[in-house]
Amino acid sequence: MAIDKILISDSYTKAAKRYEEFAFLQKEVASRLMERLELMNVTPSHVLDAGCGTGLCTRLLAKRFNKSKIIGVDISAGMIEQANKNKGFFDKTQYQLADMQQLPFSANQFDLVFSNLALYWIKDLHKVFAEFNRVLKPGGLLIFSTLATDTLMELKQSWSQVDDRVHVNDFYDMHIIGDQVYKAQFENTVMDRDIITLSYKTLVGLIKDIKLSGANVLASREQKGLMGRSKFEKLNAAYQQFNWNDGQLPATCEIAYGHGWKKKDAPQGDYHTYQVKMAE
Repeated sequence: MAIDKILISDSYTKAAKRYEEFAFLQKEVASRLMERLELMNVTPSHVLDAGCGTGLCTRLLAKRFNKSKIIGVDISAGMIEQANKNKGFFDKTQYQLADMQQLPFSANQFDLVFSNLALYWIKDLHKVFAEFNRVLKPGGLLIFSTLATDTLMELKQSWSQVDDRVHVNDFYDMHIIGDQVYKAQFENTVMDRDIITLSYKTLVGLIKDIKLSGANVLASREQKGLMGRSKFEKLNAAYQQFNWNDGQLPATCEIAYGHGWKKKDAPQGDYHTYQVKMAE
């Protein structure tokens, strides 16, 4: 797990300076998640943006809840540095380096926990949702988006025709995500999904976007290094099976959205109060 977090932090730190320039998907999903938040009857005094990146959503939250105390956390030092650079002169938002699975906050501190496309690298979803529950006040709202199963399915299928190594992250099924939210003691949990299809003129453009958005983290260091020309040509040839009639190459992104409320009668206590034993 420690190696995974180092890889994640390093990947996003490298992408931080140009992240928002290439974060087309992140911006679109952020807009859709904010629309869902508009439907919620919440007037939070304390808001947490978990996995805030360069502060894209944190700034939207600060604009939406301009009287609230907003805190953004991220595991990447580079992202936090860039988020602070992106702040306006009068912006009172606070950014803090932190792991979502071990938040440096006391219990019952936030009215709203918001997270946009930041959960897909988490191996223990139950732990992170239980941690969100811990820092929420009773009756507080969790709302989030994340990548789900069918994301980059064209790239994954194409790689399977080149070799048997893992080149694309596995993503959770929406129903599994919803189960973990429920098991973390949230109530009135709702999950839904979108399919967003991006299009590229070349496979190089797709791979460049993945890299520059920071989302190129794999489960181990085995895939580290440059792709050889021969392997790329095989991958490119395999990807052509998905070629649209106009020559564009599609990249499917399945987006899972979810929200749930911390029970109003939730017991006061630390993380272990909310930890539910998982089935073997």
